[in-house]
Amino acid sequence: DVQLVESGGGSVQAGGSLSLSCAAPSGFRPDCMGWFRQALRKEREKVAVVCGIGGTTYYADSVKGRFTISQDNAKNTLYLQMNSLKPEDTAMYYCAEKIGRCFCPLCSDEYNYWGQGTQVTVS
Repeated sequence: DVQLVESGGGSVQAGGSLSLSCAAPSGFRPDCMGWFRQALRKEREKVAVVCGIGGTTYYADSVKGRFTISQDNAKNTLYLQMNSLKPEDTAMYYCAEKIGRCFCPLCSDEYNYWGQGTQVTVS
């Protein structure tokens, strides 16, 4: 089974920054990897995704210009740099991986594997 391990969450004041990491096992070549989040009493929503060998990125409108997704293939690690954080960014952030062709990168239902999540709180 694929295990994804997130780290880097925490508490920060509005306007601050946080960086999340997601370690994936070696030997898997997902079509897409991404970050999704779920706030209390809300549905899970897309944040950012990176797909393919070329590393095409997709972002939710709410985070464009503030968040940056990146990956280090040598380390099998996915990152999310979050700047200019807002209270509405408060949520549990999940790393997800799609093994096999991904037809809808920002659709959470596409993803096969999920991490346990890391909490981000912005006050």
